[in-house]
Amino acid sequence: MLPKLARVILCTALLTAGLWQFATTDAVAQEQSTSSALQKQVGTIKAISGNRLTLATDAGSESTVVVEDSARIVRTAPGQKDLKDATPAHLQDLQVGDRILARGKPSDDGKNLTATTVIVMKGTDIAAKQQQEREDWQKRGIGGLVTSVDDKGGAVVVSTSTLGSSKTTTIHLTKDTVIRRYAPDSVKFDDASPGALPEIKTGDQLRARGTKSPDGNDLTADEIVSGTFRSIAATVVTTDASDNSLRVTDLVTKKQITLKISGDSQLRTLPPMMAQRIAARLKGGQTPAQTAQPNPAVANSERPGGGFGGRPGVPPDFQQILSRMPTVSLSDLQKGTPVMIVATEGTDTHPPTTITLLTGVEPILTAAPDSGRAAMLLSPWNLGGADMASAAGGNP
Repeated sequence: MLPKLARVILCTALLTAGLWQFATTDAVAQEQSTSSALQKQVGTIKAISGNRLTLATDAGSESTVVVEDSARIVRTAPGQKDLKDATPAHLQDLQVGDRILARGKPSDDGKNLTATTVIVMKGTDIAAKQQQEREDWQKRGIGGLVTSVDDKGGAVVVSTSTLGSSKTTTIHLTKDTVIRRYAPDSVKFDDASPGALPEIKTGDQLRARGTKSPDGNDLTADEIVSGTFRSIAATVVTTDASDNSLRVTDLVTKKQITLKISGDSQLRTLPPMMAQRIAARLKGGQTPAQTAQPNPAVANSERPGGGFGGRPGVPPDFQQILSRMPTVSLSDLQKGTPVMIVATEGTDTHPPTTITLLTGVEPILTAAPDSGRAAMLLSPWNLGGADMASAAGGNP
């Protein structure tokens, strides 16, 4: 995602960290339990059978929570850090997809938990909060490549490249600005950690939301998230299904790179009409008129006003557009296939992990003045919503 921020890179998952701060804030004290034998379990409900909840924990495992008849169950809203506004709930109110924090006595093998307290955040509330966050990032957000950092002045300058031009924006930080930094080999917001201005460096990708100046040249940031990602225009050399990896030749450096494919990697193919429109914009020409009926497989994503997941006045979400593109598998990537890739930076011991890979990009790579610029257009932090809508055939 970008939301998920890589694929959710738009950072709509802030709320998923909010409630679970209860483990270290006033909420635990409110439980008035001093027994060291009590433990907690945090995660998402996968299944419900009577008073037994199967939980996909945040630690990546599966656990069973048995809710006692006398258990205290309360419902709270996303982002709340205490239980002052929590409301009573009942076991029958819980549903698959709800997030819970359960506290109680663990079984001897540590796999089950008999809960005396359950704090629940409804899945529907989470979805609504995510939509609000997403729209706020779209309305008040700016993203691009970092061109300079002023530690003393508390400012970062970013350059946003769109299909036809580029623009620089100065982002001003205050003492209240929340700064987060992605892990070197992850694009999950849950893996992001609190950061500091000195960690941001030239070449990083950064997105901020806050209050824009009337001319759009400045933004006072409420929140910033940054990371080092790689944008690659390449051709496929080999694929290896046994270890979920592929090797490509970077068209800029002419060097070969090995990339890992994870369960979160998005492998998509760009519809021909959309690729041609983007290519036309890169050449500086007008977007060609649509003279034929759209491909039914992508009709929804190309229909004006439909398919971008936006509301009036809200720029479309690139991640939603991307999610509607046809998928491809690793085995579909034949030698010589042109691709555009966004990947993590990787480490000395781990190769970069693919975030997004697009095929069907031949017109774009042919039209681009340089392959590096073409690769940068794939990044959801640089491919502006309105620009993408115009290329895709949506509302300008």
